[in-house]
Amino acid sequence: MNAKENSMAKGTNSMAKGTNASNTKLYGKIVLTLQNCLLPEEKFNSTPSHLDGLDAETETDLRILGCELIQTAGILLKLPQVAMATGQVIFQRFYYSKSLVRHNMETTAMGCICLASKIEEAPRRIRDVINVFNHIKQVSSQKAIQPVILDQNYVALKNQVIKSERRVLKELGFCVHVKHPHKIIVMYLQVLGYEKNRTLMQQSWNYMNDSLRSDVFLRYQPETVACACIYLAARQLQLPLPTTPAWFSVFRVSEYAIRDVCRRILRLYSRPRVRPEQLEKRVEELRRQYEEARTKARGGDVDGHTPSPPLPKHHNAWGGFISRSGTHAAPERTKSPRRSKSPSTSPSRGEETKYSNKRKRHSRSRSRSHSHSRSGKPKKTQRRRSGSHKSSRRSRSYRSRSRSRDRDLEKSSKHRNKRSRRLH
Repeated sequence: MNAKENSMAKGTNSMAKGTNASNTKLYGKIVLTLQNCLLPEEKFNSTPSHLDGLDAETETDLRILGCELIQTAGILLKLPQVAMATGQVIFQRFYYSKSLVRHNMETTAMGCICLASKIEEAPRRIRDVINVFNHIKQVSSQKAIQPVILDQNYVALKNQVIKSERRVLKELGFCVHVKHPHKIIVMYLQVLGYEKNRTLMQQSWNYMNDSLRSDVFLRYQPETVACACIYLAARQLQLPLPTTPAWFSVFRVSEYAIRDVCRRILRLYSRPRVRPEQLEKRVEELRRQYEEARTKARGGDVDGHTPSPPLPKHHNAWGGFISRSGTHAAPERTKSPRRSKSPSTSPSRGEETKYSNKRKRHSRSRSRSHSHSRSGKPKKTQRRRSGSHKSSRRSRSYRSRSRSRDRDLEKSSKHRNKRSRRLH
Protein backbone atom coordinates (compact mmCIF):
# COMPACT_ATOMS: atom_id res chain seq x y z
CA MET A 1 0.00 0.00 0.00
CA ASN A 2 2.81 2.41 0.80
CA ALA A 3 4.51 1.74 -2.56
CA LYS A 4 1.26 2.46 -4.38
CA GLU A 5 0.70 5.70 -2.45
CA ASN A 6 4.26 6.85 -3.21
CA SER A 7 3.85 6.16 -6.93
CA MET A 8 0.56 8.04 -6.99
CA ALA A 9 2.10 11.03 -5.16
CA LYS A 10 5.00 11.10 -7.65
CA GLY A 11 2.55 11.09 -10.53
CA THR A 12 0.56 14.01 -9.11
CA ASN A 13 3.77 15.99 -8.51
CA SER A 14 4.92 15.43 -12.09
CA MET A 15 1.50 16.54 -13.36
CA ALA A 16 1.65 19.68 -11.23
CA LYS A 17 5.16 20.49 -12.48
CA GLY A 18 4.02 20.07 -16.08
CA THR A 19 1.09 22.43 -15.58
CA ASN A 20 3.29 25.03 -13.84
CA ALA A 21 5.85 24.85 -16.66
CA SER A 22 3.13 25.38 -19.24
CA ASN A 23 1.58 28.30 -17.33
CA THR A 24 4.85 30.17 -16.65
CA LYS A 25 5.35 33.39 -18.63
CA LEU A 26 8.69 34.81 -19.61
CA TYR A 27 9.09 38.49 -18.69
CA GLY A 28 11.93 40.90 -19.34
CA LYS A 29 14.27 40.86 -16.36
CA ILE A 30 16.45 43.64 -14.97
CA VAL A 31 19.75 42.64 -13.41
CA LEU A 32 21.01 45.01 -10.69
CA THR A 33 24.62 44.49 -9.63
CA LEU A 34 26.97 46.43 -7.38
CA GLN A 35 29.76 46.48 -9.95
CA ASN A 36 31.55 49.71 -10.84
CA CYS A 37 30.78 51.39 -14.14
CA LEU A 38 33.65 50.75 -16.57
CA LEU A 39 34.08 52.85 -19.69
CA PRO A 40 34.99 51.53 -23.15
CA GLU A 41 38.39 52.24 -24.67
CA GLU A 42 36.92 54.75 -27.14
CA LYS A 43 35.98 57.10 -24.30
CA PHE A 44 39.58 57.28 -23.09
CA ASN A 45 41.00 57.99 -26.53
CA SER A 46 38.73 60.93 -27.43
CA THR A 47 37.52 62.85 -24.39
CA PRO A 48 35.19 65.90 -24.62
CA SER A 49 38.02 68.13 -23.39
CA HIS A 50 40.30 66.86 -26.18
CA LEU A 51 37.59 67.62 -28.73
CA ASP A 52 37.47 71.21 -27.43
CA GLY A 53 41.21 71.67 -28.05
CA LEU A 54 42.65 70.83 -24.61
CA ASP A 55 45.85 68.78 -24.79
CA ALA A 56 46.16 65.48 -22.91
CA GLU A 57 48.83 66.66 -20.44
CA THR A 58 46.82 69.70 -19.32
CA GLU A 59 43.70 67.55 -18.96
CA THR A 60 45.56 65.03 -16.81
CA ASP A 61 46.99 67.82 -14.65
CA LEU A 62 43.51 69.31 -14.16
CA ARG A 63 42.10 65.92 -13.18
CA ILE A 64 44.88 65.38 -10.64
CA LEU A 65 44.43 68.90 -9.26
CA GLY A 66 40.67 68.41 -8.89
CA CYS A 67 41.13 65.11 -7.05
CA GLU A 68 43.72 66.71 -4.75
CA LEU A 69 41.27 69.52 -3.98
CA ILE A 70 38.57 66.98 -3.09
CA GLN A 71 40.99 65.02 -0.87
CA THR A 72 42.26 68.11 0.97
CA ALA A 73 38.77 69.57 1.40
CA GLY A 74 37.49 66.24 2.73
CA ILE A 75 40.24 66.19 5.35
CA LEU A 76 39.40 69.73 6.46
CA LEU A 77 35.67 68.91 6.51
CA LYS A 78 36.43 65.76 8.58
CA LEU A 79 34.78 63.47 6.06
CA PRO A 80 35.43 59.70 6.08
CA GLN A 81 37.91 58.43 3.50
CA VAL A 82 35.14 56.53 1.71
CA ALA A 83 33.31 59.81 0.99
CA MET A 84 36.47 61.43 -0.40
CA ALA A 85 37.12 58.39 -2.59
CA THR A 86 33.54 58.46 -3.90
CA GLY A 87 33.85 62.15 -4.75
CA GLN A 88 37.07 61.59 -6.72
CA VAL A 89 35.63 58.68 -8.72
CA ILE A 90 32.49 60.69 -9.55
CA PHE A 91 34.71 63.62 -10.57
CA GLN A 92 36.67 61.40 -12.98
CA ARG A 93 33.48 59.90 -14.43
CA PHE A 94 31.89 63.28 -15.03
CA TYR A 95 34.77 64.68 -17.09
CA TYR A 96 34.58 61.72 -19.48
CA SER A 97 31.09 62.96 -20.29
CA LYS A 98 31.62 66.74 -20.21
CA SER A 99 34.50 69.05 -21.12
CA LEU A 100 36.85 70.82 -18.73
CA VAL A 101 36.69 73.84 -21.04
CA ARG A 102 32.93 74.32 -20.72
CA HIS A 103 32.54 73.39 -17.04
CA ASN A 104 34.67 74.90 -14.31
CA MET A 105 36.85 72.34 -12.54
CA GLU A 106 36.72 73.94 -9.07
CA THR A 107 32.93 74.32 -9.05
CA THR A 108 32.49 70.72 -10.22
CA ALA A 109 34.84 69.53 -7.45
CA MET A 110 32.65 71.34 -4.90
CA GLY A 111 29.54 69.72 -6.34
CA CYS A 112 31.17 66.26 -6.32
CA ILE A 113 32.23 66.51 -2.67
CA CYS A 114 28.75 67.71 -1.65
CA LEU A 115 27.17 64.80 -3.55
CA ALA A 116 29.64 62.24 -2.18
CA SER A 117 29.03 63.39 1.40
CA LYS A 118 25.31 62.76 0.90
CA ILE A 119 25.90 59.36 -0.72
CA GLU A 120 28.10 58.17 2.16
CA GLU A 121 25.66 59.57 4.76
CA ALA A 122 27.95 62.30 6.06
CA PRO A 123 26.39 65.46 4.56
CA ARG A 124 28.10 68.83 4.79
CA ARG A 125 26.69 72.30 4.20
CA ILE A 126 27.48 74.09 0.96
CA ARG A 127 28.63 77.12 2.96
CA ASP A 128 31.27 74.99 4.73
CA VAL A 129 32.43 73.53 1.42
CA ILE A 130 32.83 77.00 -0.12
CA ASN A 131 34.74 78.24 2.94
CA VAL A 132 37.11 75.25 2.84
CA PHE A 133 37.83 75.63 -0.88
CA ASN A 134 38.45 79.35 -0.42
CA HIS A 135 40.87 78.58 2.43
CA ILE A 136 42.75 76.01 0.31
CA LYS A 137 43.05 78.47 -2.56
CA GLN A 138 44.40 81.23 -0.30
CA VAL A 139 46.95 78.92 1.36
CA SER A 140 48.20 77.47 -1.96
CA SER A 141 48.64 80.94 -3.47
CA GLN A 142 50.27 82.23 -0.21
CA LYS A 143 47.79 85.05 0.25
CA ALA A 144 46.38 86.54 3.42
CA ILE A 145 43.59 84.35 4.77
CA GLN A 146 40.29 86.20 4.65
CA PRO A 147 36.78 84.92 5.30
CA VAL A 148 34.17 84.62 2.57
CA ILE A 149 31.93 87.68 2.41
CA LEU A 150 28.23 86.88 2.15
CA ASP A 151 27.44 89.07 -0.84
CA GLN A 152 25.99 88.55 -4.30
CA ASN A 153 29.14 86.73 -5.46
CA TYR A 154 28.71 84.20 -2.66
CA VAL A 155 25.05 83.65 -3.56
CA ALA A 156 25.97 83.19 -7.24
CA LEU A 157 28.72 80.69 -6.34
CA LYS A 158 26.36 78.75 -4.09
CA ASN A 159 23.82 78.47 -6.90
CA GLN A 160 26.56 77.30 -9.27
CA VAL A 161 27.59 74.55 -6.82
CA ILE A 162 23.96 73.38 -6.53
CA LYS A 163 23.61 73.35 -10.32
CA SER A 164 26.89 71.48 -10.77
CA GLU A 165 25.77 68.81 -8.29
CA ARG A 166 22.53 68.35 -10.23
CA ARG A 167 24.43 68.32 -13.53
CA VAL A 168 26.70 65.53 -12.26
CA LEU A 169 23.66 63.48 -11.28
CA LYS A 170 22.04 64.07 -14.65
CA GLU A 171 25.11 63.18 -16.70
CA LEU A 172 25.83 60.01 -14.70
CA GLY A 173 22.18 58.97 -14.89
CA PHE A 174 22.00 58.79 -11.07
CA CYS A 175 24.37 55.77 -11.18
CA VAL A 176 26.66 57.06 -8.44
CA HIS A 177 27.46 53.76 -6.72
CA VAL A 178 31.19 53.23 -6.17
CA LYS A 179 32.64 49.98 -4.86
CA HIS A 180 35.88 50.66 -3.02
CA PRO A 181 38.68 48.10 -2.47
CA HIS A 182 39.26 48.88 1.22
CA LYS A 183 37.53 45.74 2.48
CA ILE A 184 38.79 43.71 -0.47
CA ILE A 185 42.42 44.44 0.47
CA VAL A 186 41.78 43.25 4.03
CA MET A 187 40.11 40.02 2.83
CA TYR A 188 42.89 39.26 0.32
CA LEU A 189 45.58 39.79 2.95
CA GLN A 190 43.72 37.39 5.26
CA VAL A 191 43.75 34.76 2.50
CA LEU A 192 47.48 35.35 1.92
CA GLY A 193 48.22 35.15 5.66
CA TYR A 194 49.35 38.75 6.09
CA GLU A 195 46.36 40.05 8.05
CA LYS A 196 48.55 40.79 11.10
CA ASN A 197 51.05 42.82 9.09
CA ARG A 198 49.69 46.33 9.66
CA THR A 199 52.48 47.95 7.67
CA LEU A 200 51.61 46.01 4.51
CA MET A 201 47.91 46.79 4.92
CA GLN A 202 48.53 50.49 5.49
CA GLN A 203 50.89 50.72 2.52
CA SER A 204 48.34 48.99 0.29
CA TRP A 205 45.68 51.47 1.40
CA ASN A 206 48.03 54.36 0.65
CA TYR A 207 48.57 53.15 -2.91
CA MET A 208 44.84 52.66 -3.30
CA ASN A 209 44.09 56.24 -2.15
CA ASP A 210 46.74 57.60 -4.52
CA SER A 211 45.26 55.62 -7.41
CA LEU A 212 42.07 57.65 -7.10
CA ARG A 213 43.83 60.53 -8.89
CA SER A 214 44.16 58.38 -12.00
CA ASP A 215 41.49 56.70 -14.11
CA VAL A 216 42.16 53.09 -13.01
CA PHE A 217 38.73 52.84 -11.32
CA LEU A 218 37.13 53.55 -14.71
CA ARG A 219 39.23 50.88 -16.47
CA TYR A 220 39.32 47.98 -14.00
CA GLN A 221 37.19 46.45 -11.28
CA PRO A 222 38.11 47.12 -7.61
CA GLU A 223 39.41 43.53 -7.22
CA THR A 224 42.09 44.22 -9.82
CA VAL A 225 43.01 47.53 -8.15
CA ALA A 226 43.26 45.78 -4.76
CA CYS A 227 45.63 43.12 -6.16
CA ALA A 228 47.79 45.80 -7.80
CA CYS A 229 48.04 47.78 -4.54
CA ILE A 230 49.04 44.63 -2.60
CA TYR A 231 51.60 43.83 -5.30
CA LEU A 232 53.18 47.30 -5.06
CA ALA A 233 53.22 47.32 -1.26
CA ALA A 234 54.78 43.84 -1.08
CA ARG A 235 57.48 44.84 -3.61
CA GLN A 236 58.30 47.97 -1.61
CA LEU A 237 58.46 46.12 1.73
CA GLN A 238 60.23 43.12 0.10
CA LEU A 239 57.70 40.57 1.30
CA PRO A 240 57.35 37.29 -0.63
CA LEU A 241 54.01 36.31 -2.18
CA PRO A 242 52.99 32.83 -3.43
CA THR A 243 54.08 32.10 -7.01
CA THR A 244 53.11 28.43 -7.57
CA PRO A 245 50.32 28.95 -8.39
CA ALA A 246 50.32 32.71 -8.73
CA TRP A 247 48.50 34.32 -5.82
CA PHE A 248 46.45 36.68 -8.03
CA SER A 249 45.06 33.78 -10.09
CA VAL A 250 43.10 32.69 -7.02
CA PHE A 251 41.23 36.01 -7.19
CA ARG A 252 40.67 35.69 -10.99
CA VAL A 253 42.89 38.65 -11.88
CA SER A 254 45.36 38.63 -14.79
CA GLU A 255 49.00 39.65 -14.49
CA TYR A 256 48.70 42.06 -17.42
CA ALA A 257 45.92 44.04 -15.63
CA ILE A 258 47.99 44.21 -12.42
CA ARG A 259 51.06 45.52 -14.26
CA ASP A 260 48.99 48.10 -16.15
CA VAL A 261 47.44 49.44 -12.90
CA CYS A 262 50.88 49.54 -11.25
CA ARG A 263 52.32 51.56 -14.13
CA ARG A 264 49.47 54.06 -13.99
CA ILE A 265 49.86 54.50 -10.23
CA LEU A 266 53.65 54.92 -10.38
CA ARG A 267 53.28 57.43 -13.21
CA LEU A 268 51.61 59.81 -10.75
CA TYR A 269 54.78 60.11 -8.67
CA SER A 270 56.96 60.98 -11.66
CA ARG A 271 54.81 63.85 -12.90
CA PRO A 272 56.18 67.36 -12.19
CA ARG A 273 54.12 69.60 -9.92
CA VAL A 274 52.22 72.26 -11.84
CA ARG A 275 50.86 75.64 -10.84
CA PRO A 276 47.07 76.07 -10.82
CA GLU A 277 47.38 79.60 -12.25
CA GLN A 278 49.00 78.31 -15.44
CA LEU A 279 46.31 75.69 -15.92
CA GLU A 280 43.59 78.29 -15.37
CA LYS A 281 45.13 80.57 -18.02
CA ARG A 282 45.16 77.78 -20.61
CA VAL A 283 41.57 76.82 -19.88
CA GLU A 284 40.42 80.46 -19.92
CA GLU A 285 41.98 81.01 -23.32
CA LEU A 286 40.24 77.96 -24.75
CA ARG A 287 36.99 78.99 -23.09
CA ARG A 288 37.22 82.44 -24.65
CA GLN A 289 37.77 80.91 -28.08
CA TYR A 290 34.83 78.60 -27.53
CA GLU A 291 32.58 81.50 -26.54
CA GLU A 292 33.63 83.51 -29.60
CA ALA A 293 32.97 80.57 -31.90
CA ARG A 294 29.56 80.01 -30.34
CA THR A 295 28.76 83.71 -30.70
CA LYS A 296 29.64 83.64 -34.40
CA ALA A 297 27.61 80.49 -34.91
CA ARG A 298 24.55 82.03 -33.28
CA GLY A 299 24.95 85.38 -34.99
CA GLY A 300 25.31 88.35 -32.65
CA ASP A 301 23.35 91.58 -32.66
CA VAL A 302 24.59 94.92 -33.97
CA ASP A 303 25.77 95.97 -30.52
CA GLY A 304 27.74 92.77 -30.11
CA HIS A 305 25.35 91.16 -27.60
CA THR A 306 24.45 87.57 -28.21
CA PRO A 307 20.74 86.79 -28.20
CA SER A 308 19.59 84.34 -25.57
CA PRO A 309 18.59 80.90 -26.92
CA PRO A 310 14.89 80.02 -26.99
CA LEU A 311 13.34 78.02 -24.22
CA PRO A 312 13.28 74.25 -24.85
CA LYS A 313 10.04 72.51 -25.68
CA HIS A 314 10.58 69.68 -23.21
CA HIS A 315 12.09 71.31 -20.16
CA ASN A 316 13.49 69.03 -17.51
CA ALA A 317 12.68 69.02 -13.82
CA TRP A 318 15.78 70.97 -12.73
CA GLY A 319 15.07 74.01 -14.87
CA GLY A 320 18.63 74.99 -15.67
CA PHE A 321 20.48 72.36 -17.68
CA ILE A 322 18.83 72.52 -21.08
CA SER A 323 18.94 76.28 -21.33
CA ARG A 324 22.35 77.37 -20.07
CA SER A 325 21.75 81.12 -19.98
CA GLY A 326 19.35 82.22 -17.29
CA THR A 327 18.35 85.47 -19.00
CA HIS A 328 15.01 84.32 -20.32
CA ALA A 329 12.31 86.90 -19.81
CA ALA A 330 9.13 85.78 -18.17
CA PRO A 331 6.09 85.68 -20.47
CA GLU A 332 3.92 88.76 -20.23
CA ARG A 333 0.60 88.27 -18.51
CA THR A 334 -2.36 89.12 -20.64
CA LYS A 335 -4.73 91.43 -18.85
CA SER A 336 -8.25 90.11 -18.75
CA PRO A 337 -10.79 92.59 -20.15
CA ARG A 338 -13.22 94.14 -17.71
CA ARG A 339 -16.70 92.78 -17.71
CA SER A 340 -19.30 95.10 -19.14
CA LYS A 341 -23.03 94.94 -18.89
CA SER A 342 -23.52 95.16 -22.65
CA PRO A 343 -22.77 91.78 -24.27
CA SER A 344 -21.42 93.26 -27.52
CA THR A 345 -18.47 95.54 -26.71
CA SER A 346 -17.10 97.17 -23.58
CA PRO A 347 -17.34 101.00 -23.48
CA SER A 348 -14.25 103.16 -23.71
CA ARG A 349 -12.61 104.68 -20.65
CA GLY A 350 -14.10 108.15 -21.29
CA GLU A 351 -17.64 106.85 -21.64
CA GLU A 352 -17.20 104.72 -18.53
CA THR A 353 -16.03 107.67 -16.43
CA LYS A 354 -18.92 109.81 -17.70
CA TYR A 355 -21.41 107.13 -16.79
CA SER A 356 -19.93 106.68 -13.32
CA ASN A 357 -19.93 110.46 -12.73
CA LYS A 358 -23.61 110.74 -13.72
CA ARG A 359 -24.52 107.85 -11.45
CA LYS A 360 -22.70 109.43 -8.51
CA ARG A 361 -24.37 112.80 -9.03
CA HIS A 362 -27.76 111.12 -9.25
CA SER A 363 -27.11 109.19 -6.04
CA ARG A 364 -25.93 112.34 -4.24
CA SER A 365 -29.00 114.30 -5.33
CA ARG A 366 -31.33 111.52 -4.20
CA SER A 367 -29.64 111.22 -0.81
CA ARG A 368 -29.70 115.00 -0.30
CA SER A 369 -33.38 115.30 -1.30
CA HIS A 370 -34.33 112.52 1.06
CA SER A 371 -32.39 113.99 3.92
CA HIS A 372 -33.78 117.55 3.36
CA SER A 373 -37.36 116.48 2.95
CA ARG A 374 -37.60 114.03 5.81
CA SER A 375 -35.11 115.04 8.45
CA GLY A 376 -34.54 118.66 7.56
CA LYS A 377 -30.81 118.38 8.22
CA PRO A 378 -28.41 118.00 5.27
CA LYS A 379 -25.76 115.33 5.60
CA LYS A 380 -22.19 115.49 4.44
CA THR A 381 -21.19 113.33 1.50
CA GLN A 382 -17.81 111.69 1.08
CA ARG A 383 -15.55 112.14 -1.90
CA ARG A 384 -15.21 109.15 -4.16
CA ARG A 385 -12.86 108.20 -6.93
CA SER A 386 -14.38 108.15 -10.38
CA GLY A 387 -14.29 105.09 -12.62
CA SER A 388 -13.76 102.43 -9.94
CA HIS A 389 -15.84 99.62 -8.52
CA LYS A 390 -15.12 100.72 -4.95
CA SER A 391 -16.85 104.07 -5.47
CA SER A 392 -20.02 102.38 -6.71
CA ARG A 393 -20.04 100.02 -3.71
CA ARG A 394 -19.55 102.92 -1.30
CA SER A 395 -22.36 104.90 -2.95
CA ARG A 396 -24.70 101.92 -2.62
CA SER A 397 -23.83 101.44 1.02
CA TYR A 398 -24.27 105.17 1.60
CA ARG A 399 -27.75 105.03 0.03
CA SER A 400 -28.80 102.11 2.19
CA ARG A 401 -27.57 103.85 5.34
CA SER A 402 -29.32 107.12 4.47
CA ARG A 403 -32.58 105.28 3.76
CA SER A 404 -32.44 103.39 7.04
CA ARG A 405 -31.77 106.61 8.92
CA ASP A 406 -34.70 108.34 7.15
CA ARG A 407 -37.02 105.50 8.16
CA ASP A 408 -35.87 105.72 11.78
CA LEU A 409 -36.50 109.46 11.75
CA GLU A 410 -40.02 108.96 10.29
CA LYS A 411 -40.88 106.40 12.95
CA SER A 412 -39.62 108.62 15.73
CA SER A 413 -41.57 111.66 14.38
CA LYS A 414 -44.82 109.59 14.15
CA HIS A 415 -44.33 108.36 17.66
CA ARG A 416 -43.89 111.94 18.94
CA ASN A 417 -47.02 113.11 17.10
CA LYS A 418 -49.14 110.34 18.66
CA ARG A 419 -47.80 111.07 22.08
CA SER A 420 -48.50 114.79 21.72
CA ARG A 421 -52.11 114.04 20.61
CA ARG A 422 -52.71 111.86 23.63
CA LEU A 423 -51.45 114.52 25.98
CA HIS A 424 -53.71 117.12 24.41
